[in-house]
Amino acid sequence: MNPHHHAPVTAPGVELRRYGAIEETDLHDFHQIVLGLDGAMEMTVDGVGERIDCCSAWLIPAGARHDYAGIGENRQLVLDLPAASLAVPERLFDAARAVPIDPALTGLVRQIAQRAAQTAASPDSGDGRARRFHWDASARLCAAVIAQTGIAGGAAFDAAAGLDFARIDRWLRTHLAEPLRMADLAAHCGFGMRRFHQLFVEAFGETPHRYLQRLRLDTALTLLADPRRSLIDVALEVGFGDQSAFTHAFTRRFGLAPGQWRTLPQ
Repeated sequence: MNPHHHAPVTAPGVELRRYGAIEETDLHDFHQIVLGLDGAMEMTVDGVGERIDCCSAWLIPAGARHDYAGIGENRQLVLDLPAASLAVPERLFDAARAVPIDPALTGLVRQIAQRAAQTAASPDSGDGRARRFHWDASARLCAAVIAQTGIAGGAAFDAAAGLDFARIDRWLRTHLAEPLRMADLAAHCGFGMRRFHQLFVEAFGETPHRYLQRLRLDTALTLLADPRRSLIDVALEVGFGDQSAFTHAFTRRFGLAPGQWRTLPQ
């Protein structure tokens, strides 16, 4: 069976999908997370088969061939994730695997699925609403999946790698408002500075400062959704010294200033 061909994907996207009973094959150059919502489906990735339902998800690396078919009525929430679009540890997609998801993540999946349905049903609201939804929903889902994978993925997955990427990601998110003190983070993980830097790049695919900058801006996307927070409050909360530095970094990454982003319809 020939895999589906996809147009190049440069930004993350979230979509509700239903899968038919006839098996299909897919292959694409972006990572993908398939989160169970209603009903169930069977998916085989690189020869490993698992059933996905509302308590599980598939992590599919870019370039991994996968065969899938729905089981009766089903809905899944699918996150397409081009490399380097969001702060995601590279090692999260070292191998295809199915992971269990906890009730908190299940609740988030349902909440975002409802928004996805509303966005798809309102095509006349323009590209701005869709763009804001896709980035915001993707950032929220990635944060939750990384945290959940660290809990459910097991120490064995990370032991050989040397670093627990979910623990480090959680530490960085907790300390976003502070300057990055590499010595503190290295000590927190039980390594010297040089060894920690080497292991970090291996696990995350980029330096700690670059990953943290991406993480700060990802978090800013979700904070901007709250109209009660001023732009300077958001800037300080994610670790920028002033609103000007925040505006410059945000605009360079997303093509709009934070204030302009906030005016996009939700």
